[in-house]
Amino acid sequence: MTNKILFYSQLCMTILVGILCMEVNTLYTKENNKNEKGKKIMNISKAVIPAAGLGTRCLPLSKAVPKEMMPLVDKPAMQYIIEEGKAAGMSEFCIIANDDKQAIRDYFSPNKRLKTFLKEKNLLHLVQTLNDIIDTTKFSYVRQPEPRGLGHAVLMARDVIGDEYFGVFLPDEIMDSNVPVMGQLIRIAQQYNANVIGVQEVPKDHVSSYGIIGIKQQLGENLYEVSQLIEKPAVEHAPSNLAIIGRYILSPKLFDALAVTKPGAKGEIQLTDAIAHLLQQGEKVLAYKVQANRFDIGNIPGWLQANYYFAKNNPRYAPYLK
Repeated sequence: MTNKILFYSQLCMTILVGILCMEVNTLYTKENNKNEKGKKIMNISKAVIPAAGLGTRCLPLSKAVPKEMMPLVDKPAMQYIIEEGKAAGMSEFCIIANDDKQAIRDYFSPNKRLKTFLKEKNLLHLVQTLNDIIDTTKFSYVRQPEPRGLGHAVLMARDVIGDEYFGVFLPDEIMDSNVPVMGQLIRIAQQYNANVIGVQEVPKDHVSSYGIIGIKQQLGENLYEVSQLIEKPAVEHAPSNLAIIGRYILSPKLFDALAVTKPGAKGEIQLTDAIAHLLQQGEKVLAYKVQANRFDIGNIPGWLQANYYFAKNNPRYAPYLK
């Protein structure tokens, strides 16, 4: 009788320990899932690319070829943008365009006739990188009938982006770096759960050509908390020489800010004004001084400089520059 009691006591104890372990494991799993959900909130996979500009600084060339599709050595500028985003972990790109930018859509769409021809000639390797992009990337296109400012272009992507943090690429600006510039910003956004703007130092006498940030405090090497943003200030009114460049990670709250942002003197809705509105609403905005070689290809001199740089650093084409 005593043995039976001892046996059932041990059995009950084993069952209780098992139940306790299951409860602990369940609590751990729930907590771990919460962490995973937290990470997913900042899984930044979408980007907006405003590409509806008329390209007046590149006329007459940009009348024949959209400035975003002007070649940089052996591929169009837009492919460099997409490759930077892909290298940073992005997979969905919303391109804001006008009716003159059909070439962008055609380029990033399958071409069965070309594929068949290249396959027959054993030349598919010539477009392998492009085909990989097409096969693994989601593109959407939103029409902007007339350019009404960068802010208006970004606002048009609201339905595509939804309630997620997202990136913005300005395709006029091509960056070359060991770590993709957008990847640098994503890392900061995930760490601080904040909006992040890419900046670089410019000469003091050039600040009137850029959006310039004011610094609230420095948080680390190359990282600043933003106190204000001023679009193209006079030299004497510039709060720093840190200029906003064409890379952003932004909260979906930006869309509400854009919706109430009034057009400026030229009738354009400015992105910097909407970000300033976020600051006024208590949103944290950080600026990261990106590490990259940057080229403004929205003008012919900058486009030529970029072509020379990428050709010089390409073993296939560098010998022809001598």
